[in-house]
Amino acid sequence: MSQKTSGGAAENTRAIEDTVVTDFSTRMSYGAYLALPELLQLQRPISEPEHHDELLFIIQHQTSELWMKLLLHEARAARQCLIDDDLGGALKRIARIKHIQETLIQQWSVLATLTPTEYAEFRGFLGNSSGFQSHQYRAIEFILGNKHAGMLRVFESDPEAHAVLEGLLQEPSLYDEFLRYLARHGVPIPASVLERDVTQAHVFTPELVPVFVAIYEGAHGGDDDTWRIYETCEELVDLEDNFQLWRFRHLRTVRRTIGFKRGTGGSSGVDFLQRALELTFFPELYAVRTEIGQA
Repeated sequence: MSQKTSGGAAENTRAIEDTVVTDFSTRMSYGAYLALPELLQLQRPISEPEHHDELLFIIQHQTSELWMKLLLHEARAARQCLIDDDLGGALKRIARIKHIQETLIQQWSVLATLTPTEYAEFRGFLGNSSGFQSHQYRAIEFILGNKHAGMLRVFESDPEAHAVLEGLLQEPSLYDEFLRYLARHGVPIPASVLERDVTQAHVFTPELVPVFVAIYEGAHGGDDDTWRIYETCEELVDLEDNFQLWRFRHLRTVRRTIGFKRGTGGSSGVDFLQRALELTFFPELYAVRTEIGQA
């Protein structure tokens, strides 16, 4: 119940408990731990005069990059779990990735409040900067298997970003390591798949489809090991579905905001994003659905 002041009005406050720490002269605070003084100074509008909505644009992209940093962290960990034959650990990390993806997808609804007229007020100040140049987005594509060596040219002026992408280009993807895990556990993965050039994007391999058909059909026969593999297949499908939803929301937000204008980074804009929807990470996990239940 609210306490009363001497004048009879209710105090709309709560008492600070005696145990709450308030002196941070020699202690680490919340702000210090998160480096908030530095973090909150990193939103630097460049429009002149400063346009009100540019802050939204900056925060949208900065927070997306932070979530992508965590997504990459979890994807690397999931891949390592597969290398270590820890399927449960990989599933845990993929589950977290899916929640991160959901947050990234929902963020587009905030940016979609930016009208064409509002964006036009500061778009010209962006120069050639574009989300196309996000090395973390490319890194996510690479670790999931959609590799493109030509993308490294975009990052030649950024040695650190270039090194990250070069490393991921040379390393097996998450899907590569899943297929290797299956092979070590008795699943007949074709040698051509296990020995493929991992610097290339994974492409549809018909020989893998009957392998996954056997997994999907066998999972319902009471074999726990097969069920766990089947579960992982479905988690990967969820992951790709989420990624495609992110791409689609990106496309629709761009179309809503700038129509069919060319992108600031030189891309064709909406048309370029539309073609990205045709890219896939785990094509055999979708192809298997056509085969299951066929007479």
